[in-house]
Amino acid sequence: IIGGMLLFGIRAVSKTRPRNGSSIWARNMSKFNQYLDSLHRVMSDAEVTDVEQQSLPPGDAIEQIIVWLHEVRDARKKNIFIGNGGSAAIASHMAIDYSKNGRLPSLAFNDGAALTCLGNDLGYENVFAEQIELHAREGDLVFTISSSGASPNILAAVDRARKVGCRVVTLSGFRENNPLRNMGDLNWYVKSPEYGFVEIAHLVICHTILDIEMGWKPAR
Repeated sequence: IIGGMLLFGIRAVSKTRPRNGSSIWARNMSKFNQYLDSLHRVMSDAEVTDVEQQSLPPGDAIEQIIVWLHEVRDARKKNIFIGNGGSAAIASHMAIDYSKNGRLPSLAFNDGAALTCLGNDLGYENVFAEQIELHAREGDLVFTISSSGASPNILAAVDRARKVGCRVVTLSGFRENNPLRNMGDLNWYVKSPEYGFVEIAHLVICHTILDIEMGWKPAR
């Protein structure tokens, strides 16, 4: 039983050991703590740049995004989240959390019928760009989530969002020179080749923005 586990810099503590003092248990606990330590380093090394590729402290980037979120809400616009695979799950998760918990109207373009229809008729590289064309309006805020930062349908969606007049926040990983990293008004980059680490980091970043917007403060 693991009691008292936190992700960043805090080691998992088990209250009970197997009666036989299993070496397998010890090895697994060691690997688990090593994983958490590695994830902490990845999160700590996340980088943010603006539209001119100037570096920003993460706290300043979060503050700016919160300002944009309020502008979107007050203008009766919307936030749009897009991603493929695990990033699609993050997009859906964030769209409902931002809407329900944050009262920040948000959508995710992950409807199965829409994806298969547009993919079949227009090519999968256009499944998000076409939905941006149909549903996005000037002043909307688009969050594009891609571990590789190189998915053609995400890059096409950013181009279309720009033409519509949306602001764009990108979240990417893997290669430092991935194309998505240079395309947003604010660009979060997670320096890791590991899908799991990049996806967890993207989820944490999106949740951090929302939780701070909602008034989160550290526990005393």
